[in-house]
Amino acid sequence: MTTDKKEGWLTYMAITTVLIAVAATLSTFKGGGYSTRSLLNQTKASDQWAFYQSKSIKSYIYDLRRENLEMQVESLEKQKGNEALVKKYRDLAIDYELKVKKYEEEKVAISKVATSFEVIRDESKTHSDKFGIGVIFLQISILLSSIATLSKKRFVWICGLVFGVIGIFFFLDGFFLFF
Repeated sequence: MTTDKKEGWLTYMAITTVLIAVAATLSTFKGGGYSTRSLLNQTKASDQWAFYQSKSIKSYIYDLRRENLEMQVESLEKQKGNEALVKKYRDLAIDYELKVKKYEEEKVAISKVATSFEVIRDESKTHSDKFGIGVIFLQISILLSSIATLSKKRFVWICGLVFGVIGIFFFLDGFFLFF
């Protein structure tokens, strides 16, 4: 009976391949999570900007009404006996002006909220991109380790380790954003 003596480096290759596969799985999982977070915050930001637009439209409508009333007041003041109507129109114009101010203040607050969602979106996208790049390098590493197993070529495994190290660097960078 003949027993083939297994080369020692094949054991290390198997272990490193498993560790790289685990890192690739985690990188895929975390990248997907950050991608989802990015998408959700984009949706929230879009909702806030739509709300901002609705406030802008309302503000514009009330401002137009106010201007119209002011023109009517000027016209009515030239005529006698319209004092009650002039007072009513002036009161309405003041009310419209207050509403315009209120909407402008609300737009500032809405803008801040929308911008904060955009910041979270951008940060999440950066994390997701780093994890995505890590997955690419880790998958190449796994592929090269598989080829090294079939061909029993140590050099191919070492090339795979280089790609694995690069992939793990991007995997860690996905968490800490140090690069």
